[in-house]
Amino acid sequence: MTSLKLATVFFTVALLFVFVNAEDPYKFFEWNVTYGAIHPVSSAVAQQVIMINGQFPGPDIHAVTNDNLIINVFNNLDEPFLLSWNGILQRRNSWQDGVYGTTCPIPPGKNWTYTLQVKDQIGSFFYYPSLSFHKAAGGFGGIRILSRPRIPVPFPDPAGDHTLLIGDWYNLNHTRLRSILENKKLPNPSDIFINGKKTTPTSNAVTFMAEQGKTYRFRISNVGLQTSLNFRIQGHKMKLVEVEGTHTVQTMYSSLDVHVGQSYSVLVTADQPPSTYYMVVSSRFTTKILTATGHFTYTTSNGQIAGPVPGGPTIQIDWSLNQARSIRTNLTASGPRPNPQGSYHYGMINTTRTIRLQSIAAQVNKKQRYALNSVSFVPADTPLKLADHYKISGVFRLGSISDNPTGGGVYTDTSVMAASFRDFIEIIFENTENVVQSYHIDGYSFFVVGMDGGLWSPSTRAQYNLRDAVARCTVQVYPKSWTAIYVGLDNVGMWNIRSENWVRQYLGQQFYLRVYSPVESIRDEYPIPRNARLCGRATGRHTRPL
Repeated sequence: MTSLKLATVFFTVALLFVFVNAEDPYKFFEWNVTYGAIHPVSSAVAQQVIMINGQFPGPDIHAVTNDNLIINVFNNLDEPFLLSWNGILQRRNSWQDGVYGTTCPIPPGKNWTYTLQVKDQIGSFFYYPSLSFHKAAGGFGGIRILSRPRIPVPFPDPAGDHTLLIGDWYNLNHTRLRSILENKKLPNPSDIFINGKKTTPTSNAVTFMAEQGKTYRFRISNVGLQTSLNFRIQGHKMKLVEVEGTHTVQTMYSSLDVHVGQSYSVLVTADQPPSTYYMVVSSRFTTKILTATGHFTYTTSNGQIAGPVPGGPTIQIDWSLNQARSIRTNLTASGPRPNPQGSYHYGMINTTRTIRLQSIAAQVNKKQRYALNSVSFVPADTPLKLADHYKISGVFRLGSISDNPTGGGVYTDTSVMAASFRDFIEIIFENTENVVQSYHIDGYSFFVVGMDGGLWSPSTRAQYNLRDAVARCTVQVYPKSWTAIYVGLDNVGMWNIRSENWVRQYLGQQFYLRVYSPVESIRDEYPIPRNARLCGRATGRHTRPL
């Protein structure tokens, strides 16, 4: 008995050593989620939004590579709430992903603590509410992960580091949008916002101050529902330096397309005559062009604005496609580790599987649905990760979505695809429709090896960039086009693959990828959190002993 107790003690200590690295600091946050009211420029009527600690958008998270973030979230809304962390890889820890397939919602009047590790990550990301249409009402905020002090960064420290959250806006609250979508199409957005403000050239402008000759970093994320946007600063070039955790070749752009769910970092130098310059966000590929403006104001400016609001691209697909192809990885720069980003030769690894995902829009039971490979996702009554962990039958079935387009009609199912840990796979997103789409994969960063118009075929692999393709977590697919990615499945868990167009995601254009290791070792995946919420058919089960 004594030896058994000693073994238990040693095992407990070993677990603590595995899960808590004393060198990695902890940062603690306490967030209160409430409703609040804002007064849009285009309307005198106050509009209800979701605030965090009274802020809209919510507070920025500032972290450093390998930090542990402990975020205690109190839900003071009148309905369940969940936060997800767009771009945070959640290494070995899909339990904390914050989408309904992995995590039970926080009931009204309750709280839950997220434990996030930004292991081996740098870059610009954002968080958002993942349930229903909460995202339309706010609850989002920026995440910035800085490199550790001894890791070289391929540009000097900027004089300022700013978050820009941009997106489309609707003059209807989330409950109204949700009810409309049950029966008909969503209306067109009414405005564009910058950091929660629906600005005009003359009022309510978001303003950033700049000193002559100094350089500033802007972390731009499209947190909207369904509209691609273009960002530009009047009279100034932007140097792209980072995309969703990857340091890029430092190319200069006069404007930048940011599709739904994407994040970019640019450097802007105040090298023009002292004045106030427009920062412009405008809609792309829309019949009516919506525009919002902010101000980039030199400290020695007399307050006058330097000319009219500059125009930008509108419906040009080829322009956007060529820009996307020009974004490449800086092979000599360090990432979150000191070794160069180019030391991982993804182009020399043989793929073990090809998955073709074709988007479809169709009516099912006289209601609009969206699907991938003919399957339109419907949530189960129990989070899939919990059902998998407790081996609860009847919640989902592996193989409920095909690796290839079926050519059949659209039907609903709780679609889950099986995948093996450490496989290296090719995924092709095929867009047969006339709209720009964007897709996100939770838990992973992938290499965007190719994109083009027309139909994908094996022969198009000859076009792939197998040397310096950018690695990111959200990618666009242009109308009647395809986009190909390579991804190494090095992260065990239940991971959501979804359209970032929130209407499409809500109406079924998503599924889950179950990345499984038969070893079932704590080296590959953390055990279920002790504080895991249990709901649905997992109610009443036990997590693990203290």
